[in-house]
Amino acid sequence: MIELIATAESVAQAKELVDCGINIIYIGEDEYGLRLPYSFSREEQREIIAYAHENGAQVSASVNAIFHNDRINQVAEYLAFLREAEVDSITLGDPGVVQVMREQDLFIPYRYDAQVMVTSSGQINFWAKRGAVGAVLAREVPFEEMKKLIPGALVPVEVLVYGATCIHQSKRNLLENYFNFIEKEEAVNKERGLFISEPKKVDSHYSIYQDRNGTHIFANNDLDLMPHLGELTAIGVSQWMLDGLFTPGENFVAIAKLFVAAREALAEGTWTAELAERLDAELHALHPANRELDAGFYSKDPNEVV
Repeated sequence: MIELIATAESVAQAKELVDCGINIIYIGEDEYGLRLPYSFSREEQREIIAYAHENGAQVSASVNAIFHNDRINQVAEYLAFLREAEVDSITLGDPGVVQVMREQDLFIPYRYDAQVMVTSSGQINFWAKRGAVGAVLAREVPFEEMKKLIPGALVPVEVLVYGATCIHQSKRNLLENYFNFIEKEEAVNKERGLFISEPKKVDSHYSIYQDRNGTHIFANNDLDLMPHLGELTAIGVSQWMLDGLFTPGENFVAIAKLFVAAREALAEGTWTAELAERLDAELHALHPANRELDAGFYSKDPNEVV
């Protein structure tokens, strides 16, 4: 069975996503999670978890920040809250979080998410043998490598099929430091819509913003694997991730519905190239006009990925 995982930007949107067929709602707080569309309060998280459970869905909380000593000591309190709220799973990339769960008897099923580092079934299985119930595949893994990796993994592997791809994160406040250097006071959050461009590539447009976890830079184009869902299903990819970081409101819900329709067609044996093309055209119409789409690393020769 294919599970659809989707971010949410509000309690209302989370409920809409559950209602349209999303299996796992992905939420969290900026203090513990990376690049979330919204940082939810504790009461909001409780409400989403309760609604998901009442309607046959799950909730996964983001705990995938990299924690220094001053913040790792705060993780236990959040894990205790998540356990009490009956969250279904968390994502994590810092082994220190696993250590906290073991030492303080706060284990929550976790999906291993170390960003660009998750590139082999060997690494995934290392963490599967240490309690991981899933893994988040690096966005830079081409399909040719997925064909070898997915069948060898002991746990389900999440693949991003729609949304923004982070290509660099620094714990440093790079934007704030830059504006301080040129003696300007400027907003550096996601809503500001800042981007950087390569001097010799005038059309390049790398979104950049700064938050509690440092500075984040994103790929020139957002990812769209709608035309390739049949191939992914054939090799055993069972978790599709939809990231709505830069796709707000009802449009993201409408895009989620397109992937629900694709999943149903694949399950019923009615998936065709024509249907894929039609759904993809609808996706492009709903995607933000100021952001382009492509297949990222999907079709690249693995020998070209360095």
